[in-house]
Amino acid sequence: MNQRLCTFSVLVISVAYAGFLAWQERGFRERLASPVSFAATVPPLPPRAPLNTTAIATVLGLTAEATLLPSAEPLTLQASFVLGTGLSRALLADAQGSRIYQVGDQLPGGSVLRRVEANQAVLWNKGREEVLTLQTASATFLRPLDSPPGPHAPLGSTRFLRPLSGQSE
Repeated sequence: MNQRLCTFSVLVISVAYAGFLAWQERGFRERLASPVSFAATVPPLPPRAPLNTTAIATVLGLTAEATLLPSAEPLTLQASFVLGTGLSRALLADAQGSRIYQVGDQLPGGSVLRRVEANQAVLWNKGREEVLTLQTASATFLRPLDSPPGPHAPLGSTRFLRPLSGQSE
């Protein structure tokens, strides 16, 4: 009898649990079938004001394209070496002699070499940019030769430029 009672209680508990699971499944499916309505309304965002690009450029230390003032430094730019992959350099001369400086170096007058271009060097002096232009001598050491009128003589033998008349390999 004790065994029958255990079997009957296991059967009743199993049927009750199956009924409970069926009841939960039906409630779940009813919630899936009913449309969900949200009454939430999102207020429109206020339009953003455009950024003040002048203020941003000023904060980053940039200035508007303006003519740069000539430098008050007692330096002359004798040569510029502009490199696309690394730091550019400038050959600057003062009363003590010539020296090569690279971008970021402190100059004798207290300014800093900021940028080197093909024909000028830009210095940062007392919170502003100044420019040193390349000094070209009026009488150049090397002058281009005028070409003589008439046909040009070939520079080298053209023997190797013609196809061979024999069999090729």
